Amino acid sequence: MSSTEVFRRARDFLLEHRSDWEAATSGFRWPQLDRFNWALDWFDILADGNGQTALHIVEEYGAEVRLSYAELAERSNRVATYFRRHGVERGDRILMVLPNCVQIWEIMLAAMKLGAAVIPATSMLTPEDMADRIERGRVGHVVTDTAGTEKFRGLSGAFRRHVVGEQVPGWTPFELAYEEASVFLPHGETLASDPILLYFTSGTTAKPKLVVHTQRSYPVGHLSTMYWLGLKPGDVHMNVSSPGWAKHAWSNFFAPFNAGATVFVHNYARFQPPRTLELVARHRVTTLCAPPTVWRMLVLEDLRAFPVGLREALSAGEPLNPEVIEKVRQAWGLTIRDGYGQTETTAQIGNTPGQKLKPGSMGRPLPGYRIALLDEEGRPAEEGEICIALADRPASLMAGYEGDPRLFEFATRHDHYHTGDVATRDAEGYVTYVGRADDVFKSSDYRISPFELESALIEHEAVAEAAVVPSPDAVRGVVPKAFIILKPGREPTRDLAREIFRFLRRRLAPYLRVRRIEFSDLPKTVSGKIRRVELRRREQQRGTPATPGPLEFWQDDFPELK
Repeated sequence: MSSTEVFRRARDFLLEHRSDWEAATSGFRWPQLDRFNWALDWFDILADGNGQTALHIVEEYGAEVRLSYAELAERSNRVATYFRRHGVERGDRILMVLPNCVQIWEIMLAAMKLGAAVIPATSMLTPEDMADRIERGRVGHVVTDTAGTEKFRGLSGAFRRHVVGEQVPGWTPFELAYEEASVFLPHGETLASDPILLYFTSGTTAKPKLVVHTQRSYPVGHLSTMYWLGLKPGDVHMNVSSPGWAKHAWSNFFAPFNAGATVFVHNYARFQPPRTLELVARHRVTTLCAPPTVWRMLVLEDLRAFPVGLREALSAGEPLNPEVIEKVRQAWGLTIRDGYGQTETTAQIGNTPGQKLKPGSMGRPLPGYRIALLDEEGRPAEEGEICIALADRPASLMAGYEGDPRLFEFATRHDHYHTGDVATRDAEGYVTYVGRADDVFKSSDYRISPFELESALIEHEAVAEAAVVPSPDAVRGVVPKAFIILKPGREPTRDLAREIFRFLRRRLAPYLRVRRIEFSDLPKTVSGKIRRVELRRREQQRGTPATPGPLEFWQDDFPELK
């Protein structure tokens, strides 16, 4: 049986059981593939004579680009031939720094066909970040747009430079690719274990790690993501995610193309919720996935004013607050389904179509994953670290961390891959997120989950976002402190702080209450995740304060709240 047929059978099984979680998880097996090139053995086969739209991009200024599966396959052939002409060989690394333009999809497919690997990166990185990625990623080629070339000015290294857009001295115009032949012939076979993607993690706790994915781990592994998203052939799927991050490949590339769906992209410089909602409605998007930050912005609009045709609404990246989920349910009659995964994996846990949803839960393990909650000694625990059993290694797990085998060895101790995230699981198998293993802390001997407090804070009408970390205290050791971003139009005053403290008293047990509030911006990674590690470090360096700082308020200073 061909590798294409093996892959198709696994995919079709999940499509058949898309709303039957029990049947899907009990019957699914990862396809066993020794030689596999997803771009050649799946995408091109799917694209042969296929006029269905594969990619639809709407620019900020209104222009649109539509490419069918057949057109995208042909364009990627031209790009592959162009790269080969300019020295890209099997095993080479291409650093790709581009906005949401068609070249991203062409380059990804072309590199796979060649047996090369892509290192996607966001344009928000500094020149120092780019230098680090070139060195640690052993980059041989860089592709960026005209503006992005400035990030590489003065950087040394024996890498070739390709520019999309206006010509820049010293850079090869990428547009030459479209003059190449439309037929591509691969040189040799591709092993399923060959690298195709390398991702630098967002670095919320340490220096970014370099994750290596293969022709099997992401293309095949994202069958679980396809299942969680609930995609069907012919769907129009929109994922709000910036290029350069793994979630972009999850939901803007592999999962929809595995399903035979259309990828819909709004390419904007600045996110504008009304514009996004208008496009979702006008272009009849069927499935929408967005991070919690975007959902929080969307629900500030009058959702009922946008007659969307959505069948599925999804969120991933960080847990989504119940208040936001309820607002969407009231407006559209849809429940946002949460999901969980990492750059190192595909979607591991999720609320899947047609299944009962439990408030606050991330859902249950997805097909192909056996999830365990383990304590620090590797023993099963009611509340423990989310771990993936390796006895039957899932296809979706990364090959390792580039240049750091010891780190990968540590991450796979106890015959499990350790995610670093803590959760609980109920009798029905639903997993509820508690927090990062290094975010959970104790105050007066009580175990505090920052997310539980943040979920309560975000329900206050004035709070847009919040992050809770331990703050040194002379009596209790540490106390929960909330850093808060207010919604537009709200001012950071003592009266508002009192109102928020009083609000929390009605919703949280005494031992869980936030004791300090500071109205402040939140430090974030370039992918938008809150850097709680930076806030913790800031509080530790500050030591035990005698009095509140600027725009900081303590509950103890409000006698009526004691």
